[in-house]
Amino acid sequence: MGCNIELPFEQGANPYVDTLVNFRYFFVRKTMFIKYSNAFIIFPGGFGTLDELFEALTLIQTGKIYQFPVVLFGTHYWAGLVRWMTSRMVAEGKISPGDLDLLLLTDDPREAAQAVMVAHDAQEASRGTA
Repeated sequence: MGCNIELPFEQGANPYVDTLVNFRYFFVRKTMFIKYSNAFIIFPGGFGTLDELFEALTLIQTGKIYQFPVVLFGTHYWAGLVRWMTSRMVAEGKISPGDLDLLLLTDDPREAAQAVMVAHDAQEASRGTA
């Protein structure tokens, strides 16, 4: 399943997507991502990627949605942002040190998949449907 945004100069849909839903507005696309997601695996991207990443983290941090894995895939790409969040945001008290525990930084597809499967099993167990 893919959620694509209609933009004049951006990439098209992922070729591995079976079902594609196109959105005109970012906020609607982001709402659909959040509403129906059990995990986020975030790959290197631009402003839109950061927007979706921080939207998910903010909603999890504030308890507006249940906690699910947020995986940053590509340690070299994301390391600078994580260092900045630690040295500035945590150090200045803008976020709590535990807020960084909402993120998993990895280069290992199996580690990312394991985080998603463990969270899925825990969610199913909490619903009593495991």
